[in-house]
Order: sequence, then structure tokens, then C-alpha cells
Amino acid sequence: MASRKLQNEPFFIKDCALIAIATGKQAQNLRELRDDLQTIHPGSIYYHFWGGLLRPRFDDPEYNNDFAAWAAHSLHDKKLAERLSIIDPTEFSSLEDLRQELIEAIEERLDESDFIPWAKRDDRFDFIRSQIIIFDTHRKVLKPQEFVTVLPTVSVGSIFYHFIDACRRSPDAIDDFQHWLDGFDGAYADLCQQISEIDPYFSTLTELRTELANLFREHFREAKK
Repeated sequence: MASRKLQNEPFFIKDCALIAIATGKQAQNLRELRDDLQTIHPGSIYYHFWGGLLRPRFDDPEYNNDFAAWAAHSLHDKKLAERLSIIDPTEFSSLEDLRQELIEAIEERLDESDFIPWAKRDDRFDFIRSQIIIFDTHRKVLKPQEFVTVLPTVSVGSIFYHFIDACRRSPDAIDDFQHWLDGFDGAYADLCQQISEIDPYFSTLTELRTELANLFREHFREAKK
């Protein structure tokens, strides 16, 4: 029942950045990667799946996570890279479940291989974890329809914080938009359902911002008819 009070509270728009923190762990071959994954801080798994969305890139990445990219470009194992690249972190209820999926995929590849792939000495996999830094944008939304004009103007950092990182923070694993809309006594249940169907993993943050903006625009356009 506490969520029902949200309809009296504004939606405060935040921005964020990820600060990379070295763990000191490196892997030079596939077996070392498997072994390190068993004990690495879960924040490192989060970073290597999601951090690329906020890192500057000059072209579209061929692979969706750092593990797949390393397998392809450093180990030259395209088959493993393809298997790792299709792992969708949104399908797992926890980072521990995601960790286990990664380990199983690597172990399966090790069982298939006659030799263990190695990377060059200067091309090891560096395990990084991150700390999220949150900024107050001093912007707020009072009514859901305001998102029609606000969403196209927010930063990609805001999209990451409210749509992706929110699922990690929320006990219900839902984004901040759905959580706030839920406070309006079911008035926006259809819109929440549409938002819940967005899979953020295979999109850029710019594409996610556009998709969310389009959902809000179409919803309130239909509401006027």
C-alpha cells in the first residue's frame, strides 16, 4: 500500500556515471577466466555486462558484453563469443544466477576444446567493477503526461539510472518509471505493461530513450481520443 503514496510525490530525475575500479584480477586463458568468475565480486559481472552502455564508443559493438568481446578478439574463439553474446542478463533474477550461466557456458566450451585458448600477455582480461555516481539534475515530473516532452531531453545517464540500474536496486526488479506509475491506482497499468516488455540489453541507451519516449507519446495520444 505504501506505493500508492507515490502519486503525491514528483518523479525526481537523476543522472549517473559509472566509475571503473580495478579488482587486480586478470585472466590470460579460458580456464583462468572460468576460475576467476567463481569468486569475482558480483559488481564486476554487472560492469562487464552493462558498463559498455555508458562507456564512450565510436561505433556499434559487435558483441554485447566484455566477456564475449574478449573471447572473440583476444582468444579468437568465435563460437564461444557467440554463445556468451546471446546471454541476456535481464533473464536472470540475480547476478549469482548470471555468474553461473557464464561459468557453465565456459565449462561447456572447455569440454569441447582439445586445447585451452590463450590471449597474448598484453591482452589479458582485466576484471573491473564499478561504483555508480549519482547526480541531481534538479528536474522533476509531476504528472505522467509530462514525460512526453521530458523524456526526449534527458541524458543517457538518466536512462541508465532509471531504467537499467533501477532493476538492480528494486526488490521487485522493476524500473523507476513503472514503480512511479504504479502509484496511480492502476490508471497506467497498460503503459506499465508496455514498458515491462522492453528488453534494454540489446539496445543502446539512445535507442532506449527513444523507445520510452515513443511509448509515452503514443499512450497519451490514444488517451486523448
